[in-house]
Amino acid sequence: MAARTASRPWRSLIALAVLVAGLAVWAFFPGTDHAIRLGLDLQGGTQVILIPRPVQEGKEITQEQLDQTVTILRQRVDSLGVAEAEVTTQGSGAGAAVVVSVPGANPDRLVDLVQRTALLDFRPVYAVLPPTATLAKGAKAGTKPVQAKTPDAAFETAVLALDCTNPESYAGGTPDDPTLWLGTCSKDGTAKYVLQPAFIKGTNVTSANAQLPTNGVGWVVSLGFDSEGAKALADASTTLSALPDCSIGGQSPCNAFAIVLDGVVSSAPRFNEPIIGGTAQIEGSFTAEQANDLANVLKYGALPVTLEAVDITSVSPTVGSDQLRAGIIAGLLGLALVMIYLFLYYRIMGLVAIFSLIIAAGITYLTFVVLSKTIGLTLTLAGVAGAIVAIGITADSFIVYFERIRDEIRDGRTLRQSVETGWIRARRTLLAADFISLLAAVVLYILSVGSVRGFAFVLGLTTVIDVVVAFLFTYPVAVLIGRRRWMQTGSRWTGLDAAKSAPVVGVTETLASRRRRAATQPDASTEEIQS
Repeated sequence: MAARTASRPWRSLIALAVLVAGLAVWAFFPGTDHAIRLGLDLQGGTQVILIPRPVQEGKEITQEQLDQTVTILRQRVDSLGVAEAEVTTQGSGAGAAVVVSVPGANPDRLVDLVQRTALLDFRPVYAVLPPTATLAKGAKAGTKPVQAKTPDAAFETAVLALDCTNPESYAGGTPDDPTLWLGTCSKDGTAKYVLQPAFIKGTNVTSANAQLPTNGVGWVVSLGFDSEGAKALADASTTLSALPDCSIGGQSPCNAFAIVLDGVVSSAPRFNEPIIGGTAQIEGSFTAEQANDLANVLKYGALPVTLEAVDITSVSPTVGSDQLRAGIIAGLLGLALVMIYLFLYYRIMGLVAIFSLIIAAGITYLTFVVLSKTIGLTLTLAGVAGAIVAIGITADSFIVYFERIRDEIRDGRTLRQSVETGWIRARRTLLAADFISLLAAVVLYILSVGSVRGFAFVLGLTTVIDVVVAFLFTYPVAVLIGRRRWMQTGSRWTGLDAAKSAPVVGVTETLASRRRRAATQPDASTEEIQS
């Protein structure tokens, strides 16, 4: 039965051209960075040494708290992108230190990201006072939040003495007890707040995402709560929204509530109506970067300890330029050897494979640039190794397809038919093999950390690119070449000559010739003819 005619291979080539053009425009758009970000081992970066302190004075830091701190910090710095960050501990107990190393990060942003305790709670606002300190005779101005079980005279005196014009007062980092009354400052030091015990704790937050509101005015952080938090939010908003808006005339804020992060007021919106959906927003004139950073620290939970940055240094690359150059040379040499082998063995069809490898390499480079700009992808020496491994995976795809074409020719089909039917059967093997490789890369990425994760990411990415190139370039070009009359001649330069596709005469063997051969050897070929 004749093979199905190829369905417009030019469509696939045009789709590939559009894909490559789109990636090129995205990667090299004017005014943006066009370089691939390198990992800590290749370009160096920023190292921060943090000393953990217990949240409550007098308590010791346990190993479990240190392990939890490392896990949360790793999630936070990984949120900057596939950054190949290193988060480790040195020592144990009271003498322990946490070391965070991130390639190419802004030191100030990194310290702010990892140092936040991220203790969050929602509190009804009892009063808003001027930020200046009002001191009793002989008293000193305070710079730390004030807490008490009841708002007694001592609490009131301490709150009045709090000086919110001092930057130390609104620097944050001082955890508060959500069950106590709180006197603290706004995050910009423009107001002083007296807050009632919290009605929602940060542990009730299940999701946090940075969003640009529909009115387009500033970024906000949207929060989602668990069932307990959603009920508490509904009850509190129902109670507070029923109160009058007391902000007019300088009176107490009645229906306002404060979102307190690390001991300072992040924002103090009002409940104008009950919130039943179990979501809320933190507003604060955020930039996109600030909103994303805040969402990330809230998303992964609060640290069980407070962290004090004691040293911030720039670290040099852990891999010398000679080793990087050797890795690149190894990759190029391996690529060249594979190309030479493909040409010597497959001749013209080998050229198809060579150009496929070149296109796959180009798409991989453009994808690296795009991902470096969008998700912060960084390339490490382990990632280079993953790209080198991908050369073999891509070459395997060509070999499976081309050998399947030879099998089809041996079965008596013409080259034009063999290119079609060979692809239909070879693509099952190609997809199965690439799926296994991709599955292994995904599992390795999920279960690993550090440079191994980078290796898995690059391996999975190049596996997907292999499938794209095979479907959109290798197959349609093979179809176009298979239609050329010169390829039908059986020349040894086709790579499908008689010696390569024996027992075929030339390139094609008609069904009639097979029957004539079967007449002289019926026992050996009856089954083949029936098939």
